[in-house]
Amino acid sequence: MLNFKNIAIRRGSRLLFSEASFTIHKGQKIGLTGANGAGKSSLFALLRDELHADEGEFSMPPNLEVAHVAQETPALSCSAIDYVLDGDRELRQLQQQLQAAEQAHDGLKLADLHTQLEHIGGYTAQARASRLLNGLGFSTQQESQAVSSFSGGWRMRLNLAQALMCRSDVLLLDEPTNHLDLDAVIWLQEWLIKYLGTLMLISHDRDFLDTITDHIVHIEQAKAEIYTGNYSDFERMRAEKLAQQQTAYEKQQREMAHIQSFIDRFKAQATKAKQAQSRIKSLERMELIAQAHVDSPFSFSFPPPKKMPNPLLKLDEADIGYGDKIIINKASLSISPGDRIGLLGPNGAGKSSLIKVLSGQMPALNGKLQTAQDLHIGYFAQHQLEQLRLDESPLWHLQQLDKQATEKDLRNFLGGFDFRGDKVNDAIGPFSGGEKARLVLALLVYQNPNLLLLDEPTNHLDLEMRHALSVALQEYQGALVVVSHDRHLLRSVTDQLLLVAGGAIQPFDGDLDDYKVWLAEQKRAADEPLASDNQGGVSRKDQRKLDADRRQRLKPLLDAVKKAEAAVEKYHQQQRELEEKLADPEIYSEDNKPQLKQLLSQKSQVDAALEQAELDWMTAEENLQQQE
Repeated sequence: MLNFKNIAIRRGSRLLFSEASFTIHKGQKIGLTGANGAGKSSLFALLRDELHADEGEFSMPPNLEVAHVAQETPALSCSAIDYVLDGDRELRQLQQQLQAAEQAHDGLKLADLHTQLEHIGGYTAQARASRLLNGLGFSTQQESQAVSSFSGGWRMRLNLAQALMCRSDVLLLDEPTNHLDLDAVIWLQEWLIKYLGTLMLISHDRDFLDTITDHIVHIEQAKAEIYTGNYSDFERMRAEKLAQQQTAYEKQQREMAHIQSFIDRFKAQATKAKQAQSRIKSLERMELIAQAHVDSPFSFSFPPPKKMPNPLLKLDEADIGYGDKIIINKASLSISPGDRIGLLGPNGAGKSSLIKVLSGQMPALNGKLQTAQDLHIGYFAQHQLEQLRLDESPLWHLQQLDKQATEKDLRNFLGGFDFRGDKVNDAIGPFSGGEKARLVLALLVYQNPNLLLLDEPTNHLDLEMRHALSVALQEYQGALVVVSHDRHLLRSVTDQLLLVAGGAIQPFDGDLDDYKVWLAEQKRAADEPLASDNQGGVSRKDQRKLDADRRQRLKPLLDAVKKAEAAVEKYHQQQRELEEKLADPEIYSEDNKPQLKQLLSQKSQVDAALEQAELDWMTAEENLQQQE
């Protein structure tokens, strides 16, 4: 149990929260919410013993293993999988002790250490690390690459994998989905649901919180309170507390009207029926939760575009990729006013590359991109944050767009994005990632585009800003193409889903729940390489021939898998036999010293052979899946 009794935490002279009293029990999954700067990260620091409460008492059982995601990743030369294995500290300690015992020829110590290694699953640790990396989007080839070869976002994924590798009692995750795509978010969500320890999760992804958490600790107005249930339950309870603020309903009328309009337009169309049902559910619960956002510091909207040519943009038979590598073949897409498109697809399938081509940031390898004369694109991507002038202020950035505007008008506009008072004149260098993302969005809104291309626009944004962005996008009258791992945003603002996968773009007939099923089917198909290929309409004779050809084609790969499996089983058996011999006290007598030395040498060789056999097995499995 984690016990908080009248806890108060200050940063400098500023009180973050006080009189916080609640207990977190073993196995609970807690979502930690509140505005940026409210004290969420400070609460994590308290749990990690990096700061102490200014008032009250915090206690937890001794010797709990607390895991968290490192915020920095040194440019290490070790491989990605070794870096992830470092997350299991007990494993690494045992491996070091084993090495020392072998050098000292301490047989008793070796036997004891091998027993401990077996107990903690040390012999399967490499396979466990490989599964974590695979779930987070790394290929088998990338496992052996040096940590230093990965970009910042991928290093953060390595840090996350390292934290998950730890066999922890308490797991602290601070915005774990920020650097993930939708596929990895769904995988992580399923992993955390099965996690047996106590989870404390800071996240601004409401669908992620809803699916995983069973309690919410919310920090606001210098108070930290615990609520039973997931994030939607918390919103409803908080809305009841704010019920007297009837003006909340006025803020949601336009949002409700937009959703109702979608329902009325598409509920009779078979291809849109599921999306319409999703909007109906959203509408049903909106009155219950909207008041939870009445005190949001954000209030902005997109003005109507001045011109709306039709079509805005047309991509015709375009090959998209880099150099000689084509990621998407013969892509064709026409975007008209009012289109609201969400892009789905696995990591690396080409979603961001497609948006770059549409925005003109990257040329297509072949084909044509036709744009309307009055096309005005608003493009948001993570590299946009890097193009801000760190020594200049939010007001300065806006003035560069409109030198004729009065300072008062620009200040009022920036206030809608919660840049107020002296903040509008502060240099943005020390700003947080969320503040910089808000500024980029403010600059984008001010330019009044008629086509929005948004690549992960919610990264670094808190829940209130995400809600405000969702409402503004629902009212937006131009066309929209968005890539996002935030499923709530996708559900709220898109009317059409396109699947980018297998080198092609095609309409996705279904909603995000169907996409989760599609992902599971893709994985199942990869895991079951011998599943039938019969697509219907093939005679039994032809099907038998196809099956025979397929078996012939896959036979060498299947043989390799069987051979690797047999090797793993053989070395496991040899390992067990050697461990039984080493467990016999007689073997450590002076008379049996030569035999002990021989057994230890054999054990070391078998351990190494087993590790190589497991790697060969995984490689053979992957080769088979790729040819399936």
